Amino acid sequence: MRSMWQRMAARLRADTGAATAEYAIVIMAAVGFAGLLVVILRSGEVQAILTDLVQRALNSAG
Repeated sequence: MRSMWQRMAARLRADTGAATAEYAIVIMAAVGFAGLLVVILRSGEVQAILTDLVQRALNSAG
């Protein structure tokens, strides 16, 4: 019969659920990056740069 310490050590070595935790960390990082991107894209300077870029692209095409 295994001792309590052996059972506890076996549980600590098991990596059940590790992939799920990794996915959760990646998703949290992606959400944080998306939030930062939204804040940056809402700034007036960035909107002006993007608008100018699109207008120049449309004017050069037609």
